[in-house]
Amino acid sequence: MSIHPVEVPEDSEVFGKTVSAFANFGYSAAVRSHGHLFIAGTIGRRADGTIPDDIEEQTEIAIRRIEEILRLEGLDLSALVDVTSYHVDIHQHLPGFSAAKARLVKPPYPTWSLIGVSGLASPGLLVEIRATAAYPDQS
Repeated sequence: MSIHPVEVPEDSEVFGKTVSAFANFGYSAAVRSHGHLFIAGTIGRRADGTIPDDIEEQTEIAIRRIEEILRLEGLDLSALVDVTSYHVDIHQHLPGFSAAKARLVKPPYPTWSLIGVSGLASPGLLVEIRATAAYPDQS
């Protein structure tokens, strides 16, 4: 079985000092296997480590982080095939989440499941997004 972890560079402008979280918590940002890229849950933490209060900003940061991981693998958001997002106070934050998502994610749309949760890993986090992308078919 062929599995290749994706390493986010230490000098990533998008992830900033939060890159250390991967090693600190013992997981990969993403793993490539069998034509797919499995992206770990990403959050809306700024590069300086702070968490915005606003759901739109958190959503935009999380999607930009996914976009950066895809870029490292020569892909873009159109490669997404399946996405799951986890939401604190989903009914309150859904309009802001949807607005940010609509600005950034364009057709062809991936499948997308939204799940309400009571909390995430750090206080103040409102959304976490995990995704699967597909590499282009090699003909």
